[in-house]
Amino acid sequence: MNRSAGVLLLVSSIGFGPGLTAQQPGALGACSSPPITTSAAIQQSAVYVPMSDGVRLAVDVFLPKDRGAERLPTVFISTRYWRAREGQQPSAEGQFWLARGYAFVYADVRGTGASFGQWFYPWSPQEVKDIGALVRWVARQPWSNGRVGAIGTSYTANTAQLAAVYGGPSLKAVIPRFMDFDFYADLVYMGGVVNRGLIEDWGKMVHSMDMNDKVGNPPKGVRPVDADQDGKLLAAVVTDHKKNPPLNELVNNAIYRDDIVAQYGGVSNDEGSTYRWKKQIELSKVPIFGWASWLDAGTSQGLINRYLNWSNPQTTVIGPWSHGGGFHTSQFRDPATPTEPSRDVQNEQAACFFDRYVKGAKNGFDEPGITYFTEGEETWKKTKVWPIPGTKSVRWYLGGDHSLTSAAPTAAGTDEYKVDFEATTGTHNRWYTQLGGADVVYPDRTVAGAKLLTYLTPPLERDVEVTGQAVVTLQITSTATDGNFIAYLEDVDPAGKVTYVTEGMLRALHRKISTGPQPYRTMYPYHSYLKKDGQPLVPGETATLTFQLIPTSVLFKQGHRIRLGIAGHDKDTFLRLPAEGDVTITVGRNRDRPSFIDLPVVPR
Repeated sequence: MNRSAGVLLLVSSIGFGPGLTAQQPGALGACSSPPITTSAAIQQSAVYVPMSDGVRLAVDVFLPKDRGAERLPTVFISTRYWRAREGQQPSAEGQFWLARGYAFVYADVRGTGASFGQWFYPWSPQEVKDIGALVRWVARQPWSNGRVGAIGTSYTANTAQLAAVYGGPSLKAVIPRFMDFDFYADLVYMGGVVNRGLIEDWGKMVHSMDMNDKVGNPPKGVRPVDADQDGKLLAAVVTDHKKNPPLNELVNNAIYRDDIVAQYGGVSNDEGSTYRWKKQIELSKVPIFGWASWLDAGTSQGLINRYLNWSNPQTTVIGPWSHGGGFHTSQFRDPATPTEPSRDVQNEQAACFFDRYVKGAKNGFDEPGITYFTEGEETWKKTKVWPIPGTKSVRWYLGGDHSLTSAAPTAAGTDEYKVDFEATTGTHNRWYTQLGGADVVYPDRTVAGAKLLTYLTPPLERDVEVTGQAVVTLQITSTATDGNFIAYLEDVDPAGKVTYVTEGMLRALHRKISTGPQPYRTMYPYHSYLKKDGQPLVPGETATLTFQLIPTSVLFKQGHRIRLGIAGHDKDTFLRLPAEGDVTITVGRNRDRPSFIDLPVVPR
């Protein structure tokens, strides 16, 4: 299945209302940021900037040649994916910002690209200090007016957000797109389940980049700084990078949040999570323009948790996109549906945000809130309050004959399921899009359902909008001492087609619901994933598993049915647990200990 793609910068929440699609006139409001220059002449330099400990970081600076003596505001990005390849011309992104009156600065973070030093894990405290130092360096340059905005997607979304920690008063606004708020719980170990595919493939990719393995045709490596005419500096950089750990080897080495990982330099498995910097980022009061997707790992979960927990002004958008926003991925749309809003509109709205907060223009961009897309209904909506006002939790019980019923069970019942370790959602799912932004494609799930334990409602008597995070409670026994439990929420149309909506998961070891202090407030039962809370299963003994699904917004239409699927593995994505052998689980649905799913239903 192919969908129309675009390299998208950002989407605004200005002006959307119930029932508006992004292609309708006026849906994005009146704000615009047209080019203020048509000059193609660019002054480009690549330099080393020393940090306080003497480690030098590679930085590209792009300025319009015709600026004269004018001092400019700056758009800043810091990456661990090479700021540019050798011989690369100024990027379309850089040209976009230069045309709108900004300088553009792109840096390799410590231990990556052409920067010296070591990189041990994402967004370490040292990396965060470096990012702040670079923002302050930019503000001091003779071509700078001292006002900086940080932007990024994926890894660089986090570096953009973290610029607010030490960037100081010069940092005026940030645009983090598809950010990992909680690196452990939103991406790498969702529900404690090991995201094997991501860890292995991403780890191999970044290690190859750190060794400056050349790619492309002709093959090219990272761009050296201008002073490195003989390549000796870059060779010394690669020698430094040889100390970087190959993170793909960590897939079996960490279970808990507080596991100490030797390859990380002896810190915990949770050290790189951006939520840990709440106090400093709130003190910055920096406005945030965030972007996430209902169908991109757990970026929507992280965005909502950030919105609920941080006091910064936040304009946030959650749509149906691949990682980075290149594909429109509503599973209810025709495959040829173009990405919306268009690339040009999204880029212009990103510039509107920076014009408002970095340049200080009074352009009307001043509406914090959440704009979200409802799949199935295929419309954009907006709210300043989360959950949506009037949302009610509607419970569907697991019943006999694989039914979902509104009536609580009155007698004892069980369903036995031998875990099918061949069950899969394929290699174009919400987890694989994290590796390069590929399309998210879930074919008709009818056949896939044969490998799951499934439960189905009767045909719905009216439209039902589910917006938020569903929570599943299962009463289970298992023949194993641990296991992964995955729940799929799906739509079944009158013809029997099964459409994927969302999923959630929990490793049974982490099933204890935390009653202690939480690092941030959630709208679902919180699991700490700490060693002290680990609880192995006792084979044959009933255990309660309660866990959230990744948030969604979907309209289940009248006459459709809602399906809950339960699995013990997704073979193309997660680490098998246990590593070998057969496992049988039994799901109980008794009067005293029912199994059920609670859906957040929005009034219509």
